[in-house]
Amino acid sequence: MKHPIRLLLCLFSLYWLGQPATAQVPSPPEINARSYILYDYASEQVLAEKNADERVAPASITKVLTSYIVFDEIRQKRLSPDDKVLISERAWRQGIDSSESRMFLEVGSQVRLEDLLRGIIVQSGNDASIAIAEHIAGSESAFAGLMNDYAKRLGMHNSHFTDASGLPHPEHYTTARDLAILARALIHDFPEWYPLFAEREFTWNKIRQINRNLLLNRDPSIDGIKTGHTSEAGYCLLSSAQRDGRRLIAAVMGAPSWAYREQATLELLNYGFRVFETASLLGPDKPAQTVEVYKGAARSVAVGTLKPVSISLVRGSSERVQINTQVNQPLIAPITQGQVVGSATFTLDGKTLKTVPVVALTDVPKGGFLRWLIDTIRLWFGW
Repeated sequence: MKHPIRLLLCLFSLYWLGQPATAQVPSPPEINARSYILYDYASEQVLAEKNADERVAPASITKVLTSYIVFDEIRQKRLSPDDKVLISERAWRQGIDSSESRMFLEVGSQVRLEDLLRGIIVQSGNDASIAIAEHIAGSESAFAGLMNDYAKRLGMHNSHFTDASGLPHPEHYTTARDLAILARALIHDFPEWYPLFAEREFTWNKIRQINRNLLLNRDPSIDGIKTGHTSEAGYCLLSSAQRDGRRLIAAVMGAPSWAYREQATLELLNYGFRVFETASLLGPDKPAQTVEVYKGAARSVAVGTLKPVSISLVRGSSERVQINTQVNQPLIAPITQGQVVGSATFTLDGKTLKTVPVVALTDVPKGGFLRWLIDTIRLWFGW
């Protein structure tokens, strides 16, 4: 055979032309900030980050956790939005000392709790934060202990709080990653309260104040969350946006100016929405497969996950994701909904992306005697 090497090279080239191209992830934008993170709400994956675990001062973004605790207290029926909160001299004085970050509360007055929430979220009022902290825990220091309990419960393992407002203190810190975790919990756990973070203004005591998150005016997809600034923290912004059913969360910490924190946030969000897609792979209405059941009232059961499972991928990759389900055979009734019966592994071009346990999606009670007898014989003989 003439030119065997040339023929071999041609065959080799044809083989590789038939293989799927591995998607390359474009680099994220260069962000001039102390730290940042871009996070997918559905998949809980990090799409881009810089120093995301570095301790930083959260400034007024602290008030997101303060608000989260208030929402939970309302849900537990320990508080009501209509409760009247007494404004102490300490809360009033903190407002006087905070110049811009205040709701302009008057000492000795009683203010409706929901109004205080808007004063915290929209106006970033330090006086409102202290008033609510004292109302819930008796003192702001006791409330800080509650904040740390909540932070630990939420998985904010690199955070510690000493006050409800975010005033500078060596032991008051968080990370960009922890703030993304907090933001997701806020949106997921309290969808009925989250729209407060999109309100653009609030008037109290005849004083109209504009939400400092000016991205609410620039991009209709952005619906929160909170700004922060001190000389120690720099300019910070925790935000979230939803486009075409996808939600991303961004935290930019320690930017050089208020304008740049907005620019950096938009660059990150645009990058995430443009470059990535979120594939919903399993869930209660998307079973992995249907598996035969022995000795049951039903002959089979759908297996999968009770909660949606999503994965963030470079755009155009989701159709190539393969799901390999391994079920612990044989499945013998009774089987309860949520019982772990195996695992599902997601791969893309031969690379493992994620492995999750799969469970029975419905109950399968024991069948009658005849079914038991027939399936016992089948199992003996391996039918």
